Amino acid sequence: MTSVQVDQQHDGNEAADTAPGEGYHRALGARQIQMIAIGGAIGTGLFLGAGKGISIAGPSLILAYAIAGLVIFFIMRALGELLMYRPVSGSFSEYAREFIGPFAGFVTGWTYWLFWVVTGITEVTAAATYMTYWWDIPQWLSALVFTVILYAANLISVKLFGELEFWFSMVKVTAIVGMILICAGILTLGFSDAGDTATVTHLWDLGGFFAGEHGIGSTLMTLQMVMFAFLAVELVGVTAGESKDPKTVLPKAINTVPWRIAVFYVGALIMILSVVPWTEFQPGVSPFVAAFEKMGLGIGAAIVNFVVLTAALSSCNSGMYSTGRMLRDLALNGQGPKVFTKLTRSGTPLVGTTVSAALMMVGVWINYQWPGEAFNYVVSFATISGMWAWIVILHCHIRYRLKADRGELPQSSFKAPGGIWFSVFSLSFIGMVIVTMGMDKDNRVALYGAPVWGLILAVSYLVLKARNPEGAAFTKQPVSK
Repeated sequence: MTSVQVDQQHDGNEAADTAPGEGYHRALGARQIQMIAIGGAIGTGLFLGAGKGISIAGPSLILAYAIAGLVIFFIMRALGELLMYRPVSGSFSEYAREFIGPFAGFVTGWTYWLFWVVTGITEVTAAATYMTYWWDIPQWLSALVFTVILYAANLISVKLFGELEFWFSMVKVTAIVGMILICAGILTLGFSDAGDTATVTHLWDLGGFFAGEHGIGSTLMTLQMVMFAFLAVELVGVTAGESKDPKTVLPKAINTVPWRIAVFYVGALIMILSVVPWTEFQPGVSPFVAAFEKMGLGIGAAIVNFVVLTAALSSCNSGMYSTGRMLRDLALNGQGPKVFTKLTRSGTPLVGTTVSAALMMVGVWINYQWPGEAFNYVVSFATISGMWAWIVILHCHIRYRLKADRGELPQSSFKAPGGIWFSVFSLSFIGMVIVTMGMDKDNRVALYGAPVWGLILAVSYLVLKARNPEGAAFTKQPVSK
């Protein structure tokens, strides 16, 4: 057997406390899982990144978010089908190991770990930068404090991680809902400085719906930043091994994806672009800040700064959580150092989380000493790493469904709509996004880094396999049910 699986025949009390065979505690309840799922789809990509997308594509950015959101839903339903077939912590590498092969599991685990380490580095540094809005304190000091606090919270218990993520997500959700309600009030009642000019006709009057410089082509070029905004939505899959009732909670969380995207992305942008003409947005400026300024609400900048701060801390918190679990999964399968298997009494991966947090601290120092384009390129590579998880999920779903339909594996209780065809479509869509990245000089360098990382992993894998060629980690075996 190539993985440490969750025994699905345990009693109710055991399920509530631990994940048998893995050592994790099932401490994440429905409330926390739902907010982790919601928060995973809302980040700085919306609060800050949407400004650049609007300046490029105009109102058609709304359509880009809608289409990409549909693809994200297909990805999450594919993941949901796999999770109900076999809910495990570290699910992406587990499924890659089972349905593609040991090397795929090795690459997926280490790549997803890298994604969250680099993301954690950038987000904790961003959070420190946001703090300077209120206080003139050294950036490195804020970064240090945030990293230590989140590291400690993740070591204390998974329940505390869930609580932090719950409240981080609550702040983001409240901010967006508040913005939508304010904009709706301006459109219907005409109050504030924007009341006289606010109108839904802004969506098509100022050069048309596809008002970008290159029309539909501009819309296509924004798909890369749109997809980046959705990165981390798959984090709910990593929580499978620590959910109190995964077969009930996870499907509910996944099925909320469409309305989350409809409200928080499509709905918010429709409202903002109706109140503020798209021509007034600039790259690097939050559309939320611009909208508040147009309304004459000066406090809006401070509010958005606080929201973006929580979004950055939320992402770093998620990074702390996921990196330790991915390293432990690799170690349990013989594809990482055995020391990463150690758990605390509260069921958290001590060494893996500590090593990842230490690397995040080094990254903060590097970013402080040598800020510049080189670091931005690393961030771009992190987004490619995150998209790799989606590709693996879809590939594994196709292989699983084919085997299940042939009767070789049990059917999942949560089947993805459209069978394998929606997964094929989603893979094609991601491929198109990668092509558009190659056409953009600012993101093209990330594609150059991917083969280098792949070569490092290939050499590492061959070295490990040479030391133990007959090990279970390097022989593809079916997972017993």
